[in-house]
Amino acid sequence: MLTAVIIDDEVDAVYSIELIINEYCSNVSIVGKANSATEGRDIILEKKPDLIFLDIEMPRGTGFDLLEMLPERNFDIIFITAYNNWAIKAFKYSAVDYILKPIDIDELIEAVNKVEKNSSSKGFSEDKYQALLENIKVNTNKKLSISTSEGIEYVEISKIIRFEGEGSYSKVYIVDQPVLLISKNLKEFQELLSKNNFFRTHNSHLINLEFVKKYVLKDGGHIEMKDDSIVPISRRKKDVFNEVMQRFIS
Repeated sequence: MLTAVIIDDEVDAVYSIELIINEYCSNVSIVGKANSATEGRDIILEKKPDLIFLDIEMPRGTGFDLLEMLPERNFDIIFITAYNNWAIKAFKYSAVDYILKPIDIDELIEAVNKVEKNSSSKGFSEDKYQALLENIKVNTNKKLSISTSEGIEYVEISKIIRFEGEGSYSKVYIVDQPVLLISKNLKEFQELLSKNNFFRTHNSHLINLEFVKKYVLKDGGHIEMKDDSIVPISRRKKDVFNEVMQRFIS
């Protein structure tokens, strides 16, 4: 049985989460509720829950402020948020579960199931937390904070040559660095870097336009990168790629 605390300044949101958990998640017990960051801190320290449903924007302190108040973060977190912008991409990238308001029953159940599945590695690790904070800073468009099996890699976006997808994993090719294998699919990187001159040439390839050396038209077409790698381009992306490159170099 997982113990859980709900922290949200909206009474209706707290009610909805509790109702869904009681109805559909029989192995989760709600042991406390709070409506502010300060109240949330106190109840977490008192109850020591396995899981927290945490709102982001609250009066007298955000959900992130609450996390900073705690000496330890040895619990799992599901963010409950009204944000639907770049911050959500950062959460996903840092392996943090989140639910958008208004709360969808199936999404909440799926998020809880994911926490249960990974309960053997209980806790919102310091690596994940630091990666999250790095990715929501103003300078996100300069660096990525990537959780790897060995820790966190701080990668300058300007030095990323390309990504190559392999199912639910992605290879990251970086100037003068070994290739990184990350347990994130290519779509998540595409969303995260949509404003940083990256282009999806193919289902399995996302490239940095800064490193494009040549667009070869023969033999179906492909792109040569400055590191001499060859990247395929799908037929339906060719015209779009030409337009994007023209805007990029002008």
